[in-house]
Amino acid sequence: MKLYLIISLALAHTVSLFSESWEIKSQTEWKKNLQSSKGIIIKDNVVSPVEKAGHFKTKLKKFKSKKSLQSLTIHQSPVWQNWEEVPGVGPSNLKDAPVFLAKGPKDYWMFGRYSPPKGKKSGKFEAKDAKLLGFDVPLKTTPDENQFNAPGGLEKGLGGYHAWQSKDMKNWVHHGPVTPGFARWTTTAEQVGGKTYIYYDFPNDQDPHLFVDDDLTDGKPGKNMGLAFADPSDGSDCAVIRDLDGKFHIIYEDWSPIHAGKHSWDSPLAGHSISPNGMHPFKILDPAIDHRTKPTGKMAKYNHPHWTKEDPKRFPTSVAEYEIHEPEQDAYGDWAAISIGGQYYLFCDFHPANDKIRIAWFTSSSIHKPFDFCGEIGRGHPDPDIGFAEGKFYLITQTAHDYVSPGPWVEKVESRVGVDTTNNGIIDKWSNWSEVKESYDYIKGFSKQIKKTPARQNLAGLPEGYAFQVEVKISDVTSNASKPLIKSLELSFKD
Repeated sequence: MKLYLIISLALAHTVSLFSESWEIKSQTEWKKNLQSSKGIIIKDNVVSPVEKAGHFKTKLKKFKSKKSLQSLTIHQSPVWQNWEEVPGVGPSNLKDAPVFLAKGPKDYWMFGRYSPPKGKKSGKFEAKDAKLLGFDVPLKTTPDENQFNAPGGLEKGLGGYHAWQSKDMKNWVHHGPVTPGFARWTTTAEQVGGKTYIYYDFPNDQDPHLFVDDDLTDGKPGKNMGLAFADPSDGSDCAVIRDLDGKFHIIYEDWSPIHAGKHSWDSPLAGHSISPNGMHPFKILDPAIDHRTKPTGKMAKYNHPHWTKEDPKRFPTSVAEYEIHEPEQDAYGDWAAISIGGQYYLFCDFHPANDKIRIAWFTSSSIHKPFDFCGEIGRGHPDPDIGFAEGKFYLITQTAHDYVSPGPWVEKVESRVGVDTTNNGIIDKWSNWSEVKESYDYIKGFSKQIKKTPARQNLAGLPEGYAFQVEVKISDVTSNASKPLIKSLELSFKD
């Protein structure tokens, strides 16, 4: 059953240098403007529907002189809960933690370890020439459905990560190795000026290192730049994201407050460092997430199985030291990052205290501010990554399931605006009802920065008036737990 809500609004008055606007965005402002209500709830500065239809009205606002409308803009809460579970969308022969990089429209990449055909698939199969829309290189069929080998994909594997490319998120072309065996703990990727920055831990769970690759199709790793960030806290499993100024941000696991080996190698503390070029120097900033419990002042130790084994010169011991905290802590890790219209999101493994691992995500209005918990989804050890492709957002995991979302905006929202043209306190002219929603697109030169066009109704065709009123219908048409959460409304006027 569709759930709808009619909202009638008169907004608080603010003045800017360029135009005049009325805005409502706080708990106090919502309640101040409320005249009557039914079927809605106002909580934590957000208006949301309850199970049945409802509406509310506000007092009509009057002005001494006529004003001319420009637009109505509606913002929803950024919690982003409208995810749908789908079968894995990546190549079936991609193993280990996937790294997802959308370089632009119709140019989607996944990185992971390559799993060659086994059993019946490897026996009698004969590769044939193939053609695929959007690819101008010779391709070969494979035993795996919707998967093809390009010339680079026929190069011998090196024990590290490989690259797959897609134009539609359905068919995948294998281009071969992008990292050698010692760089098999690949964690994240970014693009800069046509080059792909591929980060890996070395040894496992330590210190992000970097390969820079200017040709992902040749079946050969790019240039190894070595150590990018000397993380003093252990943990890594980082996400890398460039801000719109081009600076690189690393979000990494900080294991200093926890026995990570007992918490899926995750931590309640997410470190944050910044670099002008993604290599060095990196400056450590305040934590992005800090969910530590009470420190006891007591220290303890545990062993990591890979450090000395993989890099004995830098790590003569595999012993890690941490401060004991009480009570038991939630832990997060294997970070992935994206920004939508300047709103930043972090996705991660989530291992709650005394429970099983799943996915969680956080959000912040700035990469430099602490992130707030948004929600959780799924089960199993995810090692997620996030990207924008084919007009949707894909949350890719190493489990059998991935997740797809149209974006943080939750449908359905319809609006209309009324004008009192005669100054008698009665609306004389209403706009037509119009469905409004956010839209998203690529920002050229960025993989993880996504452009957002706000949900906006054009009101330039309405006459001038002395008073104005807004009505909004909200319909919960999703099959998931999400629902429209109206955070703010802004009615703008011409100069």
